[in-house]
Amino acid sequence: MKKNVSTIRDAAAATSVSTATEPARPGRRNKTGGLTLRDVALVAGVAPITASRALNTPDAVSAKVLKKVRAAVAKTGYVPNLLAGALASKKSRLVAAVVPNLSGPVFLETIQSLTRTLEESGYQLMLGQSGYENSREDALLDAIIGRRPDGIVLTGALHTEEARRKLKASGIPVVETWDLTPTPIDMLVGFSHEQIGIAVARYLHAAGRRRVATISGDDDRSLRRAGAFRKAAAELGMGQADGEVPCCSVPAPTTLGGGRSGLCELLGRGLEIDALFCSSDMMAIGVMIEAAARGIAIPSQLALISFGDLGFARDLQPALTTVRVDGTAIGRTAAQFIMDRAAGRVVAEPCCDIGFTIIERDSV
Repeated sequence: MKKNVSTIRDAAAATSVSTATEPARPGRRNKTGGLTLRDVALVAGVAPITASRALNTPDAVSAKVLKKVRAAVAKTGYVPNLLAGALASKKSRLVAAVVPNLSGPVFLETIQSLTRTLEESGYQLMLGQSGYENSREDALLDAIIGRRPDGIVLTGALHTEEARRKLKASGIPVVETWDLTPTPIDMLVGFSHEQIGIAVARYLHAAGRRRVATISGDDDRSLRRAGAFRKAAAELGMGQADGEVPCCSVPAPTTLGGGRSGLCELLGRGLEIDALFCSSDMMAIGVMIEAAARGIAIPSQLALISFGDLGFARDLQPALTTVRVDGTAIGRTAAQFIMDRAAGRVVAEPCCDIGFTIIERDSV
């Protein structure tokens, strides 16, 4: 990243040749009292402009000078002012990502992929937690837009009209993820929650299950999966005597306890259930624990399928059948979209449906 640095008098000319080997003397401080590039140059025994070149365009200086400047940086603890470079270049090299919950393991794969892909090209990721309420997302987006990152990655495609208007007006590249919509703000990488619900219903029907139910988080994306599942299952004749497919809603982010309480509630209604669709793997563990406590065998008495394919899913007993979404591909593609746009390149296909896979294991 280049900085606009005017020609500065060589500080080494006013110091002894032995400066680099003597104890570092305090140089001028900036208005906040922090070390400046002049301090680094003084310790290294080079001109400030040379120190600037060594930090910003290391190929432009000799190996000897580069070594001296890096040693001075290590000795003083100096950290370059990236904001100054960003103002000069109009590039922050910063990408902001917003997720509903930092403790939600289902998003970790995407975050890790985003971070890794961006770092490989010299970008850093700033992470924000919005919760599951649009009002909190709006406040967070105001703070992010004000800092003018090179891109913004959002979770989901359901945002307030005010948020959509501000994001479009900002001119910042935006990628919505973990969802599909015919009206994206800018770019999109995701999948259809409704199609997942339909596919799970058909999968359980093909497995011979005829009395199904669902336990869902109360967030929009989970409820859409559950709604599509209930509609498709009812059309396949998998509901109760009245044709309805039961649903229990629990607070998001979903937990193991939510799975236990959800199964308790459904069984407390006196329902006959031979299969259950949970909106998260974590909740499915709770169902397994509660089923074991009640002497309900999985899968012979109750088939179980969930969403997420977290790392522990294959190691449960029985191994958990679940829906996998390639979070790594979401993060990698979203990062590439942002970097392409930041570099002025055209994104040929700005809307990408990565699909999903039902991972068949022993719980169905």
